[in-house]
Amino acid sequence: MQTVTVFTMVLVVALAACQRTENMDAPAAEDAQPDQEATDRWINLTADHWRGYRSEVRPSAWMAMEDGTLHFSPEGERGDIVTRDEYDNFELELEWKISEGGNSGIMFRVSEDHDYPWRTGPEFQVLDDDSHPDALEGEDRLAGANYDMHAPEARVLNPVGEWNSVRIVVNGAHVEHWMNGVQIVSYVLWSDDWKERIAGSKWIDMPNYGMEQSGHICLQDHGDPVWYRNIRIRRLMPADA
Repeated sequence: MQTVTVFTMVLVVALAACQRTENMDAPAAEDAQPDQEATDRWINLTADHWRGYRSEVRPSAWMAMEDGTLHFSPEGERGDIVTRDEYDNFELELEWKISEGGNSGIMFRVSEDHDYPWRTGPEFQVLDDDSHPDALEGEDRLAGANYDMHAPEARVLNPVGEWNSVRIVVNGAHVEHWMNGVQIVSYVLWSDDWKERIAGSKWIDMPNYGMEQSGHICLQDHGDPVWYRNIRIRRLMPADA
């Protein structure tokens, strides 16, 4: 009986040693996981994540409300605001509502090497389509458009005073605009179509427009009250070449 017990103990030790050896030789799947998690992680862009364009402080006209909403009012120190971090490939989600006759915008891959963010960053148009005169200048000026470049393919804007949900996907040269659950714009930066549209737009004399491969997210001060809330972003893996 003692012999059986000793044999059993030896067998258990041998099996445990084999298991340790297999674990050491197997691919460390968990070791690779943090990189993927870091890519998939959503970051809430609260008020502390924003500052003035070419400034270290957020202009006082951009007020952080108790529920986390960023509200711009033309009173106080004005100016566009940008994220403290820069992003290349990302997915951005938020909600916005505009005042009657109001105008604003969401820009991406913005460089601070120029006097205004719109000299580099393509813009998701934020607008009261019913009352702002920009809406009469062409469909590529409507809410959700890639401003002065691509018109929205569907009209899904909620009435003034109601919230609109936004999803912007930027991965390599591929860009998507979503609003209220519907994809309304899709385009490819630097493509032949892009270049043709640039040639017929207000950006024709701005050689750096849309050319940055990384940059800040920007919320535009266009002089009209606007609200942004539930702003979050996550980085994406680079698009396949």
